Amino acid sequence: MFRLFAAVAATTLALPAFAGGHLTASGDAEAGEKAFRQCVSCHVVVNEAGETLAGKKAKTGPNLYGIVGNKFGEQDFKYSKLVGAANAKEDLIVDEATFVGYVSDPTKFLKEVTGESGRAKMTFKVRKEADAINLYAFLSSLQGSPE
Repeated sequence: MFRLFAAVAATTLALPAFAGGHLTASGDAEAGEKAFRQCVSCHVVVNEAGETLAGKKAKTGPNLYGIVGNKFGEQDFKYSKLVGAANAKEDLIVDEATFVGYVSDPTKFLKEVTGESGRAKMTFKVRKEADAINLYAFLSSLQGSPE
């Protein structure tokens, strides 16, 4: 497990440097769209114009539109204290490594990133790393280029 976290941490630090200032998605957006089916009971992707790009009218979790490339936990949603602590970290943005680490085990990821105790509101864990990577590619494709 330590090796996995170390790899995620190293990728998190290296990805923006190799991406030339842009966040890139290495996964398959089409496969991510299929994997998103496991997320629709809690999440939706609705753009600024109010168009639903993915999901239903779920409100258990935050709208996932625009998360790629932005600070962690900035959507209009009442997050856990752990997400608030993660958001306070200036360098924590949602890149592929951060996203994959989080969705694989939200509470564990947040505890490791913040050094604080508590629980994430998201209890679901994406079990397959490939699904997590593809989910990131799918969400990235829905928002276009990050700012």
